[in-house]
Amino acid sequence: MPSVNFTVKWPNGEVNQYYSPSSIIYDYLRVGQVYSLMDFVTQVENGLEQASERVRLRYGFACSAAMDNLASIKRHINILSIQAQDQIEIIEMTNE
Repeated sequence: MPSVNFTVKWPNGEVNQYYSPSSIIYDYLRVGQVYSLMDFVTQVENGLEQASERVRLRYGFACSAAMDNLASIKRHINILSIQAQDQIEIIEMTNE
């Protein structure tokens, strides 16, 4: 199961890389796509939850790294005080 690293550019220009244990994340996020806060959270939650579920189906346990990355993303949103109108961009996605 190919994992994917995806790079997020936050509204303040900061760039962070996150991890998905499955390429299913490509169904939810796109390179070059700019998301509103609500759209981004919805897409990244759904994508990482599905990625974790794929791991569970294959190996018998969910992927804690996917859920840790989701928690990290949500923490970062709070730290940066991102507002609904702010824009979040996916600048890179690479398979490991």
